[in-house]
Amino acid sequence: MRLEGKSVMVTGASGFIGSHLAERLLESNNLVVAYDSFDEFYQGKEKNLEKCLSNSSFKLCKSDILDFESLAKTMSDVDVVFHLAAQPGVRFSTLNPWKTNAINVDGTLNVLLASAKSSVGKVVFASSSSVYGMAKQLPCSEEQPTFPISVYGASKLAGENYCLTFFRSLGLPVTILRYHTVYGPRQRPDMAIYKFTKAVHENTPPIIYGDGKQTRDFTYVSDAVEGTILAAEKEKSTGQIFNIGSGSPVTVNDVVGMLIRIMGKKGIQPIYQDTKSGDVEHTYADIRKAVDILGYKPKTNIKEGLKDFVGWYETCV
Repeated sequence: MRLEGKSVMVTGASGFIGSHLAERLLESNNLVVAYDSFDEFYQGKEKNLEKCLSNSSFKLCKSDILDFESLAKTMSDVDVVFHLAAQPGVRFSTLNPWKTNAINVDGTLNVLLASAKSSVGKVVFASSSSVYGMAKQLPCSEEQPTFPISVYGASKLAGENYCLTFFRSLGLPVTILRYHTVYGPRQRPDMAIYKFTKAVHENTPPIIYGDGKQTRDFTYVSDAVEGTILAAEKEKSTGQIFNIGSGSPVTVNDVVGMLIRIMGKKGIQPIYQDTKSGDVEHTYADIRKAVDILGYKPKTNIKEGLKDFVGWYETCV
């Protein structure tokens, strides 16, 4: 299925990845229905949709995925649903488990029920590398056992299981994507690269939790969006789980060092503090399945991506 001239819904469209996805879908002449509650987890999400709002093919519905009647009504006549709406944050989930569970589990169940009711042609569910927990083997393949160590990771795994259940029992075409540490312009202010950049820009030491030797498979947002669209287009993706990452992990120390050099603040040194509960030591995606089946090919390396992010950040402050 070519995603061009289709009617598509993006839940969580005002968010970081969702807003980039909505823009990309509009570029391919799709009718985009954005479904978002504009939750107050962080401010400024309305600005993420500035480019979309001026497009006549864009429709915004301000509502909650926990409101099933609104969701089902808005989803009628939709060809594809990209379900990105979620309560993010590993650390947030530890302090707010009920909200995390309600949005990520009950909300996902509502999306699946509404999709089945409307006979949607494809549902793409945004999951997370957090489902792996402390990985026993690196890089992580999709067949590796899942042992989440945070409420957030557990909630995403529950969402995956609901997706697969609807596929197996009702034949609902579903594809699951495990995003690996997506970053780029419009990134949430609670995420590491944003906080590191903010600190360096303000000439203050960035705070690293742990020794900084932990690694992350940082994925630039345009690559994540491309993988997401390919998942909807490829028929063979149905009923499958795919890692969406760069396949090239780097240490947190290296990322901070690159940001310091990019911003010309070589005298700044990070401060190290104790590791936070729920943080995993390493993420590293085995992306061979996505490459083989989806044709996924990440294009932006970490140095290029950080330069782009810093450029965006410095225009916003």
